[in-house]
Amino acid sequence: MDTLARLEQIIAARRGASPDSSYVAKLNAAGLPKIAQKLGEEATEAVIAALSGSRQELVGESADVLFHLLVLLGAKDIPLADVLAELDRREGVSGLDEKASRSE
Repeated sequence: MDTLARLEQIIAARRGASPDSSYVAKLNAAGLPKIAQKLGEEATEAVIAALSGSRQELVGESADVLFHLLVLLGAKDIPLADVLAELDRREGVSGLDEKASRSE
């Protein structure tokens, strides 16, 4: 099993834990707006690291983005497999063509 799939399972298992014992449970207890806010913060930190940080800072912030995205997807009951299927669907399609198809 790959890393993201394992992480998705760990997040699902911790979602219902006590907020005192699990960061995932604490985020979920705070609600979807807090989870979305944290993802936004981590994405901003990744952008800053890309522009002015070290390689290792970008690697760490990227891991934070992926983690918080999986927490958000779990809170919305969207399996990672659905996101991966969408990426598979887009494979081989020009990014410009794919973007244009969404605005129609």
